[in-house]
Formats: sequence, C-alpha cells, structure tokens
Amino acid sequence: MAAMTIRDIARLCNVSISTVSRAINNDPSINEKTRERVMSVVRKFNYIPNNSARNLKMTESNTVALIVKGVNNPFFQGMFPYFQKELVENGYDYFLHTISGDADEVYVAEEIAKEKRLKGIILLGGTMDYPDVVLKNMQVPMVLCSVAGRGVNETTGPVHVSSVSIDDPKEAYKVTDYLIHKGHRKIAMLTGTREDNTVGLLRLSGYRRALEDNGIPYDEDLIAYMDAQNPEYTEANGYAMMTRLLKRKKEFTAVFVIADRMAIGAYKAIYDAGLKIPQDISVVGFDGIELTRYMEPSLTTVIQPVQKMVDSSVRLLMAQIGGSQEREHLVYEAELHERDSVLDKN
Repeated sequence: MAAMTIRDIARLCNVSISTVSRAINNDPSINEKTRERVMSVVRKFNYIPNNSARNLKMTESNTVALIVKGVNNPFFQGMFPYFQKELVENGYDYFLHTISGDADEVYVAEEIAKEKRLKGIILLGGTMDYPDVVLKNMQVPMVLCSVAGRGVNETTGPVHVSSVSIDDPKEAYKVTDYLIHKGHRKIAMLTGTREDNTVGLLRLSGYRRALEDNGIPYDEDLIAYMDAQNPEYTEANGYAMMTRLLKRKKEFTAVFVIADRMAIGAYKAIYDAGLKIPQDISVVGFDGIELTRYMEPSLTTVIQPVQKMVDSSVRLLMAQIGGSQEREHLVYEAELHERDSVLDKN
C-alpha cells in the first residue's frame, strides 16, 4: 500500500491541503473541530508528513522536532507556545508531530530523525521505561519531557537521553492524602485504561499507597478505567467513566480525576445525576489547565511547573547538541492548588 500523503489526508477530511498543514502544526487560527477531525485521521493512519514543500525545506534546516504522544491532552497543548519560543530564541526551527496513544513513540522518533535530518528531538508524553539499547540507537540528541517512569529521580533514568518529569506516584499520593485529611475516606478515582503503564498506572499506585498509609482498604469498585471507545483524556471519557461509577451505587464522597479535561466531563455526569459539587461529591483534577479556574465550582487541581519543565528540556537538548555527554534526569514538584471543589468534612 502506498504511503499516506498530505493530499490523501485532505481528501479524507474534505478540507484543503493548507488546512491539513495548519492542523498538523497546531496553527491557532484553525477551527478546533476541524483540527480534531484532521488529527483523528492523522492518528488513525499514523501519518508522518514528508511530501510538502515545507518539509523538503526542513531537511536542510536547523530543526528540532517536538513529538507529542497524547495530543488531546490540553496540558501538552499549553506547552507548545513555550517550546516554540525557547527553541526559536536558541536559533532553531520548530517542527510539531503528534502520534496516537498506542503508537511506539521511539520508533516514530527514529523514522522522523532519519527523514528530516533533525538536530534534536523533544519527546513529550509516553513512558520512560525504554530499554537502553533502543535509546542508544537514536541518531540525534533526544530529551524526554513529561514522560512517565517508575522510580525515576535525579540520579536514575535512561542512560542515553536526559529527562524532565514530575513524580507521578508522589503527586497522586499528595492528592489522595489531602482528601483524606479533609475527612474523606471513601475516595473514587478516574484513571487510565486497564492496560496503561504510564501516568494512569503510576497515579493509581500513589493513590493506593496513600489509602494504605491511612488505614483505608482499597476498593476496586471505586476505580473507573478509561473507555477505549472515547479519545483519551477527554471530556467524553470523563463523562462516561463517572457515569459508570455512579451507576455502581457504591458510596463515595470524593473523586480524584487524573486529568483536568476528564474532570470537566465528570462534573457534567455528576450534575446530570442530580448531585452537587462539592456538597455530594468533591472533585480534584490534575494538570492545572487554565479552564479549571472558570469551572463552577472552580476545580482544585495539581498544577505542573510548565515553564520550568520547558526551559529545562530545551537547555538539556542544547547541551547534547553542543556535544555534552552528560545526561540529567530532573524531577520537579507540582503544586496542589486548592479552590472550591472539595468539601471539608472535618
């Protein structure tokens, strides 16, 4: 089968080639619904842009690629302008490529690096638990940003690449412990898919450890796993998960949602069930996206240090491009930002 082209994507979406190009490169002028329609086809066919005049020009340019796993995540979307600004200020062109949640991000990175003669790659999202032999084969410098990894700290992590992350189990522990100290003992959770070995699994492990440390039994019936039929980390998934949870008729007074965008859907499901936030159910999200300030009630959430993570990722990549053989693994602490969505039951 011939490789998918940008013209094929445009035909399937019934839009112009320029619209496809703007969608792929996250042009803010494009309609959000149109962008999502285009990106759904891009993800479905695992399309790697390679035929446009712009990309041909890029093969001779000073280009760094930002490869994003989980384009539906607004936390990642909020990082794009910061990455672009930092890379341009360092004298590099910026190329954005998105991949689906089930794609092999390192394989995609290898293919793009070969095709475009990249100076470097920043991989945003995914997992840090790659075999060292796989990362050693990368032909260009690469930094992992906001990726999930077990036991990663300032002295452990992949040998051949640098990384910037938060400690997902620790931050999930913090959320759960906060709810417990607010008087909640029956705490539900909306997490990733059952097969998830990234943030869903890691945040679930932090939740379980906080329950254990506080003498609260873990109850699998209070866990809702992401629905594979809906796009990951979206309002639709949050709504479906919360609806399933409420239909179980299991008593709980609080819910920890692993992504703010899912929390928006969870809010809707709670209201549709005739319940109130936080009087009936308290809600805590994760990511700290701007929209959460304007929810009613405003969402208590974990805010990740976006600017620090972007600055460090670019700095580490520039060092590698400059020939540095040192690899760093930076772990930043997030902030639990208390607003109005949690009831103090004490």
